[in-house]
Amino acid sequence: MKLQTKIPIQKQSNHLIDYNSKVLLLGSCFVENIGHQLAYYKFQNLINPFGILFQPKAVEALITHAIKEKEFREDDIFFHNEQWHSFDAHSMLSHSSKTQLLFELNKNSGALKQYIEDASHVIITLGTAWVYRFMATNTFVANCHKVPQKQFSKELLGINDVFSTLKNMVNLIKEMNSEASIIFTISPVRHLKDGFVENVQSKSHLISALHQLLNQSGPEIKGLHYFPSYEIMMDELRDYRFYKEDLVHPNNLAVQYIWNRFREVWVSSEADEVMEAVEDIQKGLQHKPFNPNSEAHKKFLQNLDAKKTRVKRQYSHILF
Repeated sequence: MKLQTKIPIQKQSNHLIDYNSKVLLLGSCFVENIGHQLAYYKFQNLINPFGILFQPKAVEALITHAIKEKEFREDDIFFHNEQWHSFDAHSMLSHSSKTQLLFELNKNSGALKQYIEDASHVIITLGTAWVYRFMATNTFVANCHKVPQKQFSKELLGINDVFSTLKNMVNLIKEMNSEASIIFTISPVRHLKDGFVENVQSKSHLISALHQLLNQSGPEIKGLHYFPSYEIMMDELRDYRFYKEDLVHPNNLAVQYIWNRFREVWVSSEADEVMEAVEDIQKGLQHKPFNPNSEAHKKFLQNLDAKKTRVKRQYSHILF
């Protein structure tokens, strides 16, 4: 008896992710789920240096600012609710100190540019086509930072707008790093605050524009890929037991399932042995002894240090 429809996905034949890869992850909260899995297994990665970005215009702006070496100045930030904020960044970067916020914005933007230059893989996850425009400056924002709603207009990006935005992202990255594989995916998180019908419409705009880009890219833009995380959630995991209590976000079981599917397709089988060794160490680090001063625990720690040394001897960048 067949109880699940499984999406056929072929393993990539080349340019797979291994322990020499550098993976840049940008976009919605789902990209952080994949990024945290890569971080757990100690792959080299950089996850959302400006925080979670839900819509394509925000990701485009981030990449543009980094590559063109925009310097964030005082007129790029604002004070609200006792903190300084940037409309280009998530509130995780907001700070009570104006100087500290500007320092973090410029430092992270510089780090992003360097990572774009060095990245072997860039994973971009798109969450929604709904965007907010700050009416005072007529510019799109990445985050409203709880500024009164009346100061923004809400818009749905058309398919052509999303297509142009994505194409510009790809061109910017490829001009700086032509060898990087760019993997697009649509977040399975449902943006129900926009409305049930509106969420589906939004996702459909993202999917249509993205596949238009993939179909039209041609030989002049190599290394563009699509991973169907949204489709896996909708079809393979078609049950509310795979959602958190809010019935909006995938739960840990779903995230682990989609990660395993991603690993099947994109992670080199040669990395399996190191991943197993890293996971063994990670579990050891989480171990809580009954008696920290016992001889058994001291021996356990010695064995754990030996395992760390063996892994680090192979890949010096791995730190525990």
